[in-house]
Amino acid sequence: MVKNAKIVEKMQRLFMAIALGFSPDLCYYILVNESKLFGVIMANLFGKEMDRQQVLDHVGDMTQLAGIRPVELTNGPENRVRALCVHTGSGLEFMVLPDRCLDIFECKFQGASLTWHSPAGAVSPVYYDPHDIGWLWSMPGGLMVTCGLTNVGPPDNDDNEELGLHGRISNVPARDVAYGGEWEHDEYILWISGEMREAKIFGPNLVLNRTIRCHMGESTLRIKDVVENQGYESTPLMILYHCNMGFPLLDDGTQLIGVINEVEARDREAEQGLDLFDEFVSPISHFNEQVFYIDQDTDDQGLVRVALVNRKFNMNQGLGVYLSYPKEEMPEYTEWRMLSKGTFVVGMEPGNCRPEGRSEARRRGALQMIEPGEKRSFHLEIGVLASNHEIRAFESKMRGLV
Repeated sequence: MVKNAKIVEKMQRLFMAIALGFSPDLCYYILVNESKLFGVIMANLFGKEMDRQQVLDHVGDMTQLAGIRPVELTNGPENRVRALCVHTGSGLEFMVLPDRCLDIFECKFQGASLTWHSPAGAVSPVYYDPHDIGWLWSMPGGLMVTCGLTNVGPPDNDDNEELGLHGRISNVPARDVAYGGEWEHDEYILWISGEMREAKIFGPNLVLNRTIRCHMGESTLRIKDVVENQGYESTPLMILYHCNMGFPLLDDGTQLIGVINEVEARDREAEQGLDLFDEFVSPISHFNEQVFYIDQDTDDQGLVRVALVNRKFNMNQGLGVYLSYPKEEMPEYTEWRMLSKGTFVVGMEPGNCRPEGRSEARRRGALQMIEPGEKRSFHLEIGVLASNHEIRAFESKMRGLV
């Protein structure tokens, strides 16, 4: 009887939305997300809502539906790199690398890769070259590479300190790594956590605590980072999330959608593509990278919502990936538009800074500092838009229509 009452309540809300004249796409969004919208939180698996006991009645072990499997890579420069392979039961699968800052490498949805992989692969941090542009030799690509924590951007020399491209943190192995799955009422939560320390004698002592969470049956993951200055000096803090989207999500006709206020080209090369910053085509020979700084508006919760969408994917089924994050924490968003053959990738890159190097950020008065004992939090949600229905619903929500 309780279950039937919940269903009746949800249907009443849906009928109310229809009566109020909500568009079909918004009604579809409500139908898909009805449990959370109406405060009735249950697992949604393969189009079927199930409470905890119903799920447990159907399986011998939860890994049948969703879970985390630890593995170790063994081939070439990836040898001995630890990995945690996550599957949520919705078709979303991704690989977290504890030996690389708990960054996220492979990411697929229903078999389709969402990301670009560099030819370097998931290189072990033992091969990391911190000098000049040595970072490129071990940059794996994938869903998310963390840049920072004391430099983001080109090699630099600031305050008599040599700084390599994009900083060291992505090559720092995590310690105290933990992971698991647990029930919170009728939701099954998968989680991974660990700590990375960027520190040296007579230098910074920054600790990054990272937690990654996702819900069984959902195609979304949520990252929470807390950076703490455990040193005794005020220290520069630069952090950027380098999210690398690739084929088949990225293809001829793919678009960037967001509530955009202003777009600034980084240099003359980018100025040539300024009118096309949000449109993408097939791979081009000898394409030179273009970088844009994009200012975006927020919703009433202070969140930026931006997505890369391919409406023609799989015979017009549609596919997209969105980012959502508080603009107060990360006021900058950078687009890396790289459409060359072999390096066919779009970087979606929110951060507390631009990838311009520390000395330039200091010169502009934009360099953030973190004081001794201070903690700074950063939240990032990454999710899949599985159809054109979901893309249109996301657009409506993004523009404040829901």
